[in-house]
Amino acid sequence: MRPPPFVDKPQKRPTFFERAIYRNYRISSSLKYWFEKRFSPSGLLVLLGMLTAAGVGLDTSQAMAYQVFAILFCLMVVSFLWAFAPKLVIEIERLMPRHGTAGTVLPLRYRVRNPNSKAIQGLSLIDTVEDTRPTLVQFINTPEPGERQRNWFDRHLRFYRWRWLILGRTYALLSEKHLPLLAANSSLVVDHEVMPRKRGVLRLNGVLVVWPDAFGLFRSFNRVELTSSVLILPKRYVLPDIDLPGKREHQPGGVNLAGGVGESEEFVSLRDYRRGDPLRHIHWKSVSKTGKLVVKEYVDEYFVRHALVLDTFLEKPEDEIFEEAISLAASFVCTVQRQEALLDLMFVGPRAYTFTAGRGVGQSEHILEVLASVEACTTRPFSELSNLILRHAERVSGSICILLRWDDERAALIKQLQARGLPCLVYLVCSEKQAENLRSETLNLGIKLVRTGKMQEDLQAALGPGRELTVGREKG
Repeated sequence: MRPPPFVDKPQKRPTFFERAIYRNYRISSSLKYWFEKRFSPSGLLVLLGMLTAAGVGLDTSQAMAYQVFAILFCLMVVSFLWAFAPKLVIEIERLMPRHGTAGTVLPLRYRVRNPNSKAIQGLSLIDTVEDTRPTLVQFINTPEPGERQRNWFDRHLRFYRWRWLILGRTYALLSEKHLPLLAANSSLVVDHEVMPRKRGVLRLNGVLVVWPDAFGLFRSFNRVELTSSVLILPKRYVLPDIDLPGKREHQPGGVNLAGGVGESEEFVSLRDYRRGDPLRHIHWKSVSKTGKLVVKEYVDEYFVRHALVLDTFLEKPEDEIFEEAISLAASFVCTVQRQEALLDLMFVGPRAYTFTAGRGVGQSEHILEVLASVEACTTRPFSELSNLILRHAERVSGSICILLRWDDERAALIKQLQARGLPCLVYLVCSEKQAENLRSETLNLGIKLVRTGKMQEDLQAALGPGRELTVGREKG
């Protein structure tokens, strides 16, 4: 699973108090899950009324509420026993798309078949996912961002940490799908939808087929093992069509990087064969007409190639800033896809990575898949990213740098790129509070600040119509 866990300090052995708190949270969450799945809304209302009547009617000589308690208790017992009736046999097939996008509805489709000899009404389907509760080690060693600012009681009970860890492992919001009347020995197709919360791999490991008892208070369910997974791509922001910085440069191999396999350059004319010309360049139609060898002549092509540099280095668990940086990178990938350019995504994870897309080398969809799985880097120095981009600086036309913070190392990298004459668009993702402190430091360097929570607004201001973004000049 993706973050958290983000361990802020060396792992430690849990104390007896920490084990007790963790066990209490796991038990209470299991009970909550059981009540939500087993009781219908009317059943929860009857259960609440029964408990209220039990409290009010303790003294049977002073109140008649105990009679209400007895009636409701009998209803609940009958409903509970009903749940042990023979389980329904339902055949289900789930159809999912290959990709989804965080923050965008993901369509699902079910094929449901009723092999029984009688019609069934009142069925519901509930998708199930992997357990999102953290392990004991994760719970003890992964503090919530800003936890030190909480009061003593919250810091020791760690309820907000528990809730934050579960939310960080919840990839989608799942809802219940109610089915229409299912006729005997028939099947139907129903559409459903899921709301992905964050990028990563969403795994659905089963479907609960749920049906109520005769009173509609308690619910029975049959679990159907149905494993499916879908890759959730990062959310994207709307960027205007922009002229990315840089000039056209000669790329070794010509357009074979983009349009084909082998040495395929741009065709310009036909000419007579000369010793040493590749046989595969012979134009056989012309040979059949003229009776002599004629070959196709090519020239190397110049085109734009950009580096998309993604800063993945974090010291604190600022997950929101990191996720927004991923979304910004994905937005530029989709923008470059519409232009005649190559794009090299560069970042550092367990090691330094470079992925290329555009003009047939690789689909932008592949880069988005890579971004959906990028993790924050906490163990390697920033110099690895600096060395990676500087090694490739000679073959790129310009660069787009997305940074997570501003310090001497990052400032030195930008100055080195500018000293080499490499045009740069630099975006610094930060919180609104950080933006006020960084504005004066980055103003003279042309760094564009984009704030979490106001990304679309800041991007529109930086890339809006009428603003000239082209740096350098093109040459053919």
